[in-house]
Amino acid sequence: MLQIQMAVSVAISWARQRILQCFVVFSVTFLLLWIAAFLYGSFYFSYMPKATYSTPVHYYYRTSCESPGSVMCSYPVANVSLMKNKKHVLTFGQAYRLSLHLEMPESPINQELGMFMVRATCFSQGAQIASSLSASSSHFGMLRYRSDLVRNLETLLLLPAFLTGTAEQKQVLEVELFSEYTDDPYSPSDTAMIEILSNKVQIYSSQLLVHAHFSGLRYLLFNFPLISAVVGVSSNFIFLSVLFVFSYMRQMLKLKQIPEELTVNGPPPVGEGAQRGECDGGSTDQFGRVYAQQTWPLLLE
Repeated sequence: MLQIQMAVSVAISWARQRILQCFVVFSVTFLLLWIAAFLYGSFYFSYMPKATYSTPVHYYYRTSCESPGSVMCSYPVANVSLMKNKKHVLTFGQAYRLSLHLEMPESPINQELGMFMVRATCFSQGAQIASSLSASSSHFGMLRYRSDLVRNLETLLLLPAFLTGTAEQKQVLEVELFSEYTDDPYSPSDTAMIEILSNKVQIYSSQLLVHAHFSGLRYLLFNFPLISAVVGVSSNFIFLSVLFVFSYMRQMLKLKQIPEELTVNGPPPVGEGAQRGECDGGSTDQFGRVYAQQTWPLLLE
């Protein structure tokens, strides 16, 4: 009966020990995975710039004319901020494509206007032109040609939609301002001035679109986010696991060296311990003397 009780107690102790070990391993693994994911997320959001950015463009005319008879003395001009939440939208060293989307009616004036130029200039702080080599550019735009027959057929087919207002006779024109614009870190751009070099152009609305051209590591992180996340988190987890194993082995070696030192050197003399106890108050050396007297016979056995 006693043997059965001992066997049951040993089995329970073994089960508790295994459960505790599994819990410790699971906790350490979960903690390392969480730290690895946190490190990868911090790196991703600090290294990857915003891929796209859009902002509305509102035009105005300068009316401070010298001639009193003229109302508008300038082309349509708009100042667009390249700042968001007091931070620069453009990341230093990253190439961007800037394009202007114009929503224009298919009016006779716009049809007769033909080609018109759009000029864009980037300015840094203090209304100074950015020192980048591509800080200013000019590109043309025009409505796509549609014959009278095509417009009449479209009007007949979409007449109910035109009457209810669900459809409009308009075109969305895209004008590329910069194909690869790279901001200067010493003179970052915070404002873009867009000017349409035509007084007769008619516009419903306009938007400035900024697209980032990723290359290298940023290209892989943006186009393959899942694979990059798995590789990044796995690499961090392996590195942290190796560090944890080395640290654990070092602590275990330190604990094993304590009995070996006691075995080689032997217990400290009682007289020296008493003298040290008298000098230091006796508390620390007395505890060490008692511990050595109790453990030394066990080690010798």
